[in-house]
Amino acid sequence: MPSSSPAMKKRSNAKRAVSLYIHIPFCESKCPYCSFYSTAMAPGKVENFLGALEAEIDLLKAAHKVLPDVRTTYIGGGTPTVLGPSHWVRLIDILEKGFRFLPGNEVSVEANPGSISRELISLWKEWRVTRVSVGVQSLRDEDLFLLGRSHDAGRSAEAMKIVTEAGFSLSADLLFGLPGQDIRGWHESLKGVIGAGADHVSVYQLALDPGTPWGDRPPAGLAEGYPLYRWAQYYLEKKGYRQYEIASFAKAGKWCRHNVVYWLGGDFLGLGPSAWSCNGFERSRNVIDLDEYCSITGRGELPVCFSEILEGDVLVSERAILALRTRWGIRSRKFSALFGAGSLDTIMQRLEEIPSHLLKRSRGGVYLSREGMRVGNSIWQMLLP
Repeated sequence: MPSSSPAMKKRSNAKRAVSLYIHIPFCESKCPYCSFYSTAMAPGKVENFLGALEAEIDLLKAAHKVLPDVRTTYIGGGTPTVLGPSHWVRLIDILEKGFRFLPGNEVSVEANPGSISRELISLWKEWRVTRVSVGVQSLRDEDLFLLGRSHDAGRSAEAMKIVTEAGFSLSADLLFGLPGQDIRGWHESLKGVIGAGADHVSVYQLALDPGTPWGDRPPAGLAEGYPLYRWAQYYLEKKGYRQYEIASFAKAGKWCRHNVVYWLGGDFLGLGPSAWSCNGFERSRNVIDLDEYCSITGRGELPVCFSEILEGDVLVSERAILALRTRWGIRSRKFSALFGAGSLDTIMQRLEEIPSHLLKRSRGGVYLSREGMRVGNSIWQMLLP
């Protein structure tokens, strides 16, 4: 495949609105399965982080003269809700001074049931927040205890009630494949978040990543994920939630527009330690450590530790895999315009080796069937260069 095309070059040079991600690098405690970067709260650390975040934005402005407009915003972590109201006031001020938010901007905030408060909810309501993603994980206390979570099922129910009563769109995250988990318990959690008014449900299989306590020493009795995932597909779709991505189900019009940008190859700007950015076909990552992040920005330097230009087979395969994560799949005309007809032909030839019941084809392209979503990892392996 060619390493570039006129469409690719044109896209990489154009000024476009971006999706903005802010990484809040703090947690009350570290869950044994979590591989996302976070550190413990300590006196002065939040203030140092907010100062470094403001410095990073100023450095980007100096480098690019004008920052792009923002079309969606996602504040994640870590645990954004461990920040107190006064810190949130400053964070909001930093973002408002730094960026122009387009009308209709979707603003999502991750929330831990154990640290969400009505005072934070009021602040978010006064600002731009439209969605709150609550890390429920399970509505069974025995699961939450094993996971090392700081909340119980009752607190999760209360948190979801606070969110919906304030008029936010509620997203609930759930984990499956937990030690000792069965269909009955999994169904209880799915039913519970639906009953609480979630219009978006994300289901993630427990991952045992190297470098985490459970990754290095897996717990006993892990449940098989396949039947639990299959049940989620059946039950959530029966209740009116359409699967629009491998792990994401939403009522009509309630999918997370910010995450769709990642999957469909849009531009995003990540700020904070460990945050990723992608501008056209250039991808970069910030340093992972908070102290290093603060030190580098304090010296007047951008905190980027890694960057690469995406091109050739690697780019084409990655974009095909990301597209196949979604209900829209690979759209032939758009894919050909970006990467060339030859690249599309190569991807389609690789897909010919996949059993027909795992794919659905239309005049516009190809996407995974419900059965295909269940074995997505195997399919994506076949698309690697």
